[in-house]
Amino acid sequence: MKKKILVKRLQELGWWKYGEGGSHEKWTNGEQKIPVPRHTEINEYTAEAIVKTAQANPGVKRKERT
Repeated sequence: MKKKILVKRLQELGWWKYGEGGSHEKWTNGEQKIPVPRHTEINEYTAEAIVKTAQANPGVKRKERT
């Protein structure tokens, strides 16, 4: 899966990037945290697991977080 597609899905679910590590970005919904590999192409199984976690724990969308 292309990273930009995964990022778009995470953002739609209310997740946002809060930091970067060595080879991963750190994403959160305010409670849960997910490391996302910093590659242009992400393994399908890894991407599905990240999306599954994000869907189980949706965050508050940025527009609603005021």
